[in-house]
Amino acid sequence: MLALTLTACGSGEKNVVSGNQTGYLHYGNGAEPQGIDPHLVTGVPESRIVHALFEGLTVKNPITLEPEPGVAERWEISPDGTVYTFFINPLAKWSNGESITASDYVWSWERALHPETGSLYAYMLFPVVNAEKFASGEIDDFAQVGIKSIDANTLRITLNAPTPYFLQLMDHYSTFAVHPETLLKFGGMSDRFTPWTRVENIVSNGAFTLKEWSLNRQIKVEKNPHYWDKSKVALEGVYFYPTENTVSEERMFRSEQLHVSQGIPIGKIPSYRAIANSPYVQAPYLGTYYYLLNTKKPPVDDVRVRKALAYSVDRDKLTRTVLRDTAIPAYSITPPDTLGYNPPKLFSFDPEKARALLAEAGYPGGAGWPGLEITYNTQEDHRKIAVAVQQMWKDELGIDVSITNQEWKVYLNTVSQGDFQVARRGWIGDYVDANNFLDLFLANGGNNNTGYANAEFDDIILNQAPKAGSREKRYQLFYQAETMMMEEMPIIPFYTYTSKRLIHPSVSGIYPNLMDSLNLKYVRLDPNQRLDLIPE
Repeated sequence: MLALTLTACGSGEKNVVSGNQTGYLHYGNGAEPQGIDPHLVTGVPESRIVHALFEGLTVKNPITLEPEPGVAERWEISPDGTVYTFFINPLAKWSNGESITASDYVWSWERALHPETGSLYAYMLFPVVNAEKFASGEIDDFAQVGIKSIDANTLRITLNAPTPYFLQLMDHYSTFAVHPETLLKFGGMSDRFTPWTRVENIVSNGAFTLKEWSLNRQIKVEKNPHYWDKSKVALEGVYFYPTENTVSEERMFRSEQLHVSQGIPIGKIPSYRAIANSPYVQAPYLGTYYYLLNTKKPPVDDVRVRKALAYSVDRDKLTRTVLRDTAIPAYSITPPDTLGYNPPKLFSFDPEKARALLAEAGYPGGAGWPGLEITYNTQEDHRKIAVAVQQMWKDELGIDVSITNQEWKVYLNTVSQGDFQVARRGWIGDYVDANNFLDLFLANGGNNNTGYANAEFDDIILNQAPKAGSREKRYQLFYQAETMMMEEMPIIPFYTYTSKRLIHPSVSGIYPNLMDSLNLKYVRLDPNQRLDLIPE
C-alpha cells in the first residue's frame, strides 16, 4: 500500500522522474514524526522536517559543519568568550511576512526553558546565565536569564563560562524561535501539543513551509517565498515519507519512487557495494548505538547484573556478522576522536568475568533468573541486533531474555516514562563535542532515562569542565566523568554508527558528513542523470 502512495498523483509515472521535472525531492524519512514543535520533539525523523520548516541563528555548512549565518547575519564574541551578540538579518521573516525580531528569541527561549513546557532539550541552553535556575524553578523571573533584546535586530547572550560549541547550538532545533502570536492564539506559552503546528495554522521561518501532513502517508513542504535566502533554494518542495520498513523502502528506491532512502537492509549492502557507480553511500557518523538500562527496575538495578550483560556481548562478532562491517565496536557513550577526545575503555568481551558477576548477584549459571525484556522501536535491523544479543546472553550467561517491538511514538513514550527494563537507544551528536554525549546523563537531564544520578558527575559536566582553562584540562575532566559513569554501567554501548543510505544519481547537494546533517537549501535535481541497473 505504501508503495502505491509513492506514485506520482494521477498517473503511473515514477516519483523520481516527475520530481526531477517539477523540482520535488522524494525523501524516505524513517519513522512517522512525533510532532514538529521545535521545543518538544527529540528524534532524528522529526529534526529533518523541523530543519526544513525553521532556521536558527546559525546554520551548518553541509560539508564542513562550520556555523554559517542563518537568521543572524553576523555575530560578535567578547574577548573572554562569555558574551555573544547576534545581529538579526533585516531580511529574515516569518512565513506570514512579518519580520523576525530579537524579542521573538527572548520569548521563545523563555518557552523552551519554562518548567511547564517540559522540553527534554532545555539543558541545551544551560550554558546561558541563570537558564538552569529558571528551568528548575529556582528562579521565576526570566529577566534574570542572560538573554536580552537590545533592539529589534540585536540579541545579546551572556554565558556562565566560555562554551566552545555555543554557535553549534544555535542550529539545534531546541534553540529555534517560534512565532509568539501564533502559539498564543492556540493556548498559553507553555502549553504542549496545541494545534499551532497544523498545516492551516503554522507560521515558520525556514526555507520551506508546511503544505500537507497525511498521517502515516506523507508530509509535503514547499518553497517559502518569504525566506531571506530563497534565491539559493533550487527545490520547489520535498515529500517526506514514513519508511520504517527498510526492506520496502529499498524496493521503493529501486523502482524510483524515492530519491533518497533513510536506510538500507543490512543484507543488501554487499550487493550494492559490488556494483559500479553504486547509489549506496556510507560515511562516518557521530553517534552511538546502545541499550538503556533502567537502574530502578530489577534485575538491572544491580550494577553486577548490568556489567555481566555488558561483558557478555561480543561486539566484534556483532559488527562483523549482523552489521556486515558497517559499524565500529563501542565501549563507552562518546564516539572515538570526537574533536580529539577519546573515551575510556573499561571493559571488553569477557564471558568468564560476566558469569562470575552474575553469580555474585545471585544468579549462578542463570539459576533463579527473574527474566528480562528488551524493548525496541519497530525496524528490522533493531530486531536482528536484539535477537543476536538475546542469543549471546543465553549462550554466555544461561539466561532467557524476551524482546518486544513498539511503533515509534509508543516506543518514545515508553522510554520517556521509564516503563522498560532494557531499551534500544541511539544518540546522534547535536554538535561536535563530547559534552553532547556526557550531558545525556545529568541527573535531571530530559534525555536521561536510566535513573542514573551522580552529583559529582553533574558538577564536572555543568561547572568544572566549562571553566577549564584549556582543551587538555577539559578533556581530562570529561574522561574522569565518563569513567565514573561507565563504572556504574547505566547503558550498554554496542557500536559507533556510520550513515548508510541510497541516493539517486539525479540528486546533488546531500553531502556525507559526521553529523549526517541535511541542509535542503543546497540540494539540486538533475533530470539527465539516470539510475544504473541495481541488484534485485
